[in-house]
Amino acid sequence: MVREFIVEADGGSRGNPGPAGYGSVVIDAATGETLAEAAEYIGIATNNVAEYRGLVAGLRAAHALDPTASVHVRMDSKLVVEQMSGRWKIKHPDMRPLAAEAATVLPASQVTYEWIPRERNKHADRLANEAMDAGKRGKQWEASRSTAELDAPRPQTDRGAPPGDAAAGAAKARAALAGTRGGTDARAAQNVAGTASQGWSAAPDLGAPATFVFLRHGETALTPEKRFSGSGGSDPELSAAGRAQAERVAAALAARGTVQAIVSSPLKRCQETARTVAARLGLDVTIEEGLRETDFGAWEGLTFGEVRERYPDDMNAWLASSKAEPTGGGESFAAVARRVATTRDRLVAQYAGRTVLLVTHVTPIKTFVRLALGAPPESLFRMELSAASLSAVAYYGDGNASVRLLNETAHLR
Repeated sequence: MVREFIVEADGGSRGNPGPAGYGSVVIDAATGETLAEAAEYIGIATNNVAEYRGLVAGLRAAHALDPTASVHVRMDSKLVVEQMSGRWKIKHPDMRPLAAEAATVLPASQVTYEWIPRERNKHADRLANEAMDAGKRGKQWEASRSTAELDAPRPQTDRGAPPGDAAAGAAKARAALAGTRGGTDARAAQNVAGTASQGWSAAPDLGAPATFVFLRHGETALTPEKRFSGSGGSDPELSAAGRAQAERVAAALAARGTVQAIVSSPLKRCQETARTVAARLGLDVTIEEGLRETDFGAWEGLTFGEVRERYPDDMNAWLASSKAEPTGGGESFAAVARRVATTRDRLVAQYAGRTVLLVTHVTPIKTFVRLALGAPPESLFRMELSAASLSAVAYYGDGNASVRLLNETAHLR
C-alpha cells in the first residue's frame, strides 16, 4: 500500500529581502505523526525564495523517508501553491530554478498542492522563525532544541482522531476497496474489507468509536526505584521530574487538539498529572474510582527484589496465577481485570463517539490493552509502560476494540 505524507512548509524574511529562513515538516497522513522536521537560516533573501527553499527541503525529507510515497503539500503561500500547481506562470528569475528543483524531487504524479491559511501552518512557521532566530545569533537551527511541534497546533487528517489514529488511512483503504471492479479483484476486496471491519478498522455504519487515550501519571519518588506503588500505600505526589513530565505531555496533547474530556484515578499522582493537562486544554477533571492502581498489600513501597526475598512463595504464586493476591490481602490481577472491564463498559457508554483522556496507572492501562487484544493475563508482564507515556484504544459500536498506540514517549525527549 502506498504511504501518504503531508508536507507543510513555510519561509520568512525579516526585511524582504532580509535575514531569511525556512521550515518544513513531514507528517504521516494516516496517523498525524510528525516524521521529519527541517529548518535553515539562508542569509539575505526574500519571503518567496525562503518559501520555495522550505518546499524543496520538505519534499526532499519526504523523498528520504519513502521515494514512492504520495505527498500532499500544504502551504500558506498562494504564489508557491499556484505556481507549482501549474496555474500561475513563474516570472521571477530567482524562483524559476527553485521551482524546477522542487519539481524534480518527486514525480509530478505523486505530489499535490493545497493552500491553507497561516494559522493552520504554524508548525512550519515556527520552524522558520527558529531558523531565523538562530541565524541572528550566528548559528544554524538545531533539531534537538526545537519546540515548534509542541507550540504549534497538531495538523489532523481527522479532527476527531486520537494520537496514533489510523482512521483516515483505513477510510481511504476502504474507499479504494469499495471502488474496485471486476471478478477476482472485487472478491478479494470484499474479503479484505470484511476482515478489516472485524479487526483494526471498522465498517462505516459503526459510527465514531469511543476512544480512550491512556496517560500514565508522571514520576513520583518511588518510580525511579521501581517500588510497588499501588492504591494501598502512601499515595505519593509527583516528584519534580514527574511535574516536568506532566507539563510536557500537557503541551503535546494541547498540540494534538483531540481530547474532549479528562477522567482520572483518585490517587494524588494521577490527579496532579490530570490537572496539569486540564489547565492546558481548558477542561475539567472527573474522578473515577475504577481507574485506581492495584492494591499491592504488604508489598507497597518494596522493590521486586525485596518482595522476592521476604515473601518468595507469595511472589511465585502471584507470577504464576492471575488469581493470586499479594501478601496481606492485596488485589489480584483477576480482580483488577473485573474492575477495569466494568469501568470500561460504563465509560464507553458515557463517552460514545468521543475522545477521552484517562489518567491512570500501569496495571489498569495494561489491563485495558490486554482485554482489547484478547491476550492472556501473562501478557501484563510483557508490556513496557513508562511514566507519562500515552497509549490509545478505540471501542466500536459492535463491541470490537482497536489498539492504536502503546507507550508513546516522544513528547518527553
